[in-house]
Amino acid sequence: MIFTAACSDSGEKASGSDSGSDSNSEWTPEKPIEIVSPSGAGGGWDTTARMVGKTFNETGIIEQDIGIVNKPGGGGAVGWAYVHGKEGNATNLFISSPPILLVPLNGQSEYGHEDFTPLANVIADYAAFAVAADAKWDNLNELFEDMKKDPSSITVIGASSPGSMDHIQFVKIAKAAGVDVTKIKYVSDQDGGALTSLLNGSVDVYSTGVAETVEQVKAGKIKVLGVTSEERLEGEVLSDFPTAKEQGIDATFVNWRGFFGPPNMDKAAVEFYEKKFKELSESDEFAEIRKKYGWSEMYMDSEEYKAFLDKEKEEIKMLLEELGLSK
Repeated sequence: MIFTAACSDSGEKASGSDSGSDSNSEWTPEKPIEIVSPSGAGGGWDTTARMVGKTFNETGIIEQDIGIVNKPGGGGAVGWAYVHGKEGNATNLFISSPPILLVPLNGQSEYGHEDFTPLANVIADYAAFAVAADAKWDNLNELFEDMKKDPSSITVIGASSPGSMDHIQFVKIAKAAGVDVTKIKYVSDQDGGALTSLLNGSVDVYSTGVAETVEQVKAGKIKVLGVTSEERLEGEVLSDFPTAKEQGIDATFVNWRGFFGPPNMDKAAVEFYEKKFKELSESDEFAEIRKKYGWSEMYMDSEEYKAFLDKEKEEIKMLLEELGLSK
């Protein structure tokens, strides 16, 4: 069963009398697990969290009830602050992705990935750069040649704030193509109007997630100039999208998504979640969900995840400093 109402302080410590185990046995949760999506309903965090919770329960990988709770605001900062207040609690988790690196670096959150317990990464998603179907550009090189001549003459729109994901994923690829990224004109529309702005001609390029483009491409309204994966993605429509790399631009951008717990989670609880997320990642049921949404498998355990995050943060920090957006 998946339930959506949050229980106040529904978690538990991983050690002690209510842990569901003694010191010689494997820890298991005795209370419902709450997964926070630090965003509204329907976005990447929310969809991934709900699909993970659903698969855990329907397969029996985790038998305890799992509730998905939306806590939007601050590009993720509201949800992160909420979970940070559950220190040591083993049944309050949250889902995140590159914004947990970006948002603290640009000064919009006091909490970053170091302030939590990384549990496991589960998927990789990728960026897509789309234009209107009748736009003059047919590939990324044509777009970037015009941007090299006059970067500010072309407007890029995304759903995230300046210095966050939709902005940075475009900047990383444009920089590798030789564009002066300090002069790129980026517009943020966090109210769901980015696609409308593209279609009515108010902006030129839409930086978004791959999944957000599929239906509009099918409808013949937009075309995707490039995606940020290492190789072409599999699936209807998706396999038609050329990568930036195959267009001679030596850069990729991975929108990884994974799960964290509050600070100071007990090691036994971390090991429990690592094992369960690995089972999920290897399941046929979750493979079907990845295929449906165009996600790629990208499992990392807690230690691998932490090392990956530390490295990613350093790369992103350099980009933000170049853009003058690092605090």
